[in-house]
Amino acid sequence: MDTAAPSRQTAAFAFIFVTVMLDMLAFGIIIPVLPHLIVELSGGSIAQAAVWSSAFGTVYMLMQFVFSPVQGTLSDRFGRRTVILISSFGLGVDFIVMALAPVVWLLFIGRVVSGICAASFSTANAYIADIVPKEKRTAAYGALGAAFAIGFVVGPALGGFLGHYSIRLPFWVAAVLSLINFCYGFFVLPESLAPERRSKRFEWRHANPFGALVLLRRYRQVFALAGVYFLITLAQFSLNATYVLYTDYRYGWGSQAVGYTLALVGLCSGFVQAVLVRRLMPKLGERRLIMIGLPLCVVGYLFFGLSSVAWVFLLGIPFLCLGGLAGPPAQTLMSHQVDPHEQGRLQGALSSLASLAGIFGPAVFANLFALFISNHAPMHVPGIAFLLAALLLVAATGLAGYAIRHAQAAPAGSHAASALHGELSPVADVVTHESLTHRHPESSP
Repeated sequence: MDTAAPSRQTAAFAFIFVTVMLDMLAFGIIIPVLPHLIVELSGGSIAQAAVWSSAFGTVYMLMQFVFSPVQGTLSDRFGRRTVILISSFGLGVDFIVMALAPVVWLLFIGRVVSGICAASFSTANAYIADIVPKEKRTAAYGALGAAFAIGFVVGPALGGFLGHYSIRLPFWVAAVLSLINFCYGFFVLPESLAPERRSKRFEWRHANPFGALVLLRRYRQVFALAGVYFLITLAQFSLNATYVLYTDYRYGWGSQAVGYTLALVGLCSGFVQAVLVRRLMPKLGERRLIMIGLPLCVVGYLFFGLSSVAWVFLLGIPFLCLGGLAGPPAQTLMSHQVDPHEQGRLQGALSSLASLAGIFGPAVFANLFALFISNHAPMHVPGIAFLLAALLLVAATGLAGYAIRHAQAAPAGSHAASALHGELSPVADVVTHESLTHRHPESSP
């Protein structure tokens, strides 16, 4: 546990909160203007720009997949503060390069660097595990989920507003925010991982995304809950891939209606993560929050996929956002069961899982949507992407139930029991307090 004074811890948590929000802003603020800038730099060809845009999205998630465990492992070895500050500074400089990019390939390289630097979310989560007591981690991860939701709402809206004045202005604003955050953190952010608690050496086998996943297999319950997290994240990409086109096709919504409803999703998600999780956790416990949140999310996706009229579709938003109750408690349980010097690796592995879902998920959902509204469709099902998302969440609910039962029935002396009953993560505390877990903001829609 960090030995900094409470006021320093508060300032440190505020910095981590802002860092997470800026990571999401970095992703969202350029969404409204990046395609137009690509069109401008690629000679005005929309078709060619579409190819480039697809490559930009894929490479961003690919960099997240590759470098999240690298940053997590580096933070286990050299400390959280150094990795977070370098990432913030790198992100600021990169946005300046992108703002000045005269050709599309340089803009593409800038997006590659953005994906690498924005991978610091894994380190931010590990920082929280270092400084926040176990009994308060669920609320802390819920607050980070709120930061994600704020970025989700503000990023695209701010980017669209600034882009009205200049197509490159959002890049400059993102750069200034990142560099201000770096300066603030340089003077305020203390180190959370004491030298004696760090890894003895940096090992590439732990830093590569597939090697990092080996850590998850050493703890059965963590492995199962990581599977739950992956399914939740994969399902959420049904929104990224089809929301705009689906609501236009089925309800005739324009960009204004889409913007309002996405803002509503972000606000509801932020309320659930920042307020409801903190208030319900002491009354219900983490285990119940997970098993309540996942089915509610299923209901939300079913509303989305089956609603033939817009007002019924809107009824699904509260259910979908209440699904965010499952995230922070799942994150907490996983952090309880992993050694302190492996927290960075854990968060890096989880970030890689999210990025892996981001690489393949949009293509799967978008192509399914296109197929089931085409003339060649086996049947006309416009909401097929959301129905598949609901099915994935049903599987996630079953897997979460297995993880809970396994924790309660773990025989003494077994490998699972030794991992869970270890000095650093006693299962007795976990089960008594019903602590189960989540990952990060991406668990909010």
